[in-house]
Amino acid sequence: MAIYRRAAIQDGEIRVRFKAVSGSIDQAAGLVWRYQDQDNYYVVRANALEDNVVLYKVERGKRSSIPPTGRENDYGVMHTVRDNAWTSLAVAFAGSRFAVFCDGEKLFEVQDATFTAAGQVGLWTKADSVTYFDDFEVSEEKAGAARRQEKEQKR
Repeated sequence: MAIYRRAAIQDGEIRVRFKAVSGSIDQAAGLVWRYQDQDNYYVVRANALEDNVVLYKVERGKRSSIPPTGRENDYGVMHTVRDNAWTSLAVAFAGSRFAVFCDGEKLFEVQDATFTAAGQVGLWTKADSVTYFDDFEVSEEKAGAARRQEKEQKR
């Protein structure tokens, strides 16, 4: 993990462009948010070997996947993640709702309230992945609209 320690964000959006270059165990790229410490945070990852995108929470050091809303038995979503090609990955988070995007396409939403406090954001990869990252963006601007939408849906 590479954690951006200059900001603590509760609601916002993060995005990055990545290129999965190599790896025989994994070819993964991920985004981390609401990072409290090395044992407590959210991460969404795209994997070129598995052609899927999965959102996890790491709680007390244990990583577990969170299924997409309305598909409680699914492990993320199947989605082509090309190796050796630039791809964008983004997550918008407000309250307990998260929306995941790949190359600008909304793939799925997740709801989870394990970590609700502000936390740091960053980049993630694992195993033998060789992954290039570029254009990492952090925004709190879109969070206000997402919070309003969540409140409207609760009415």
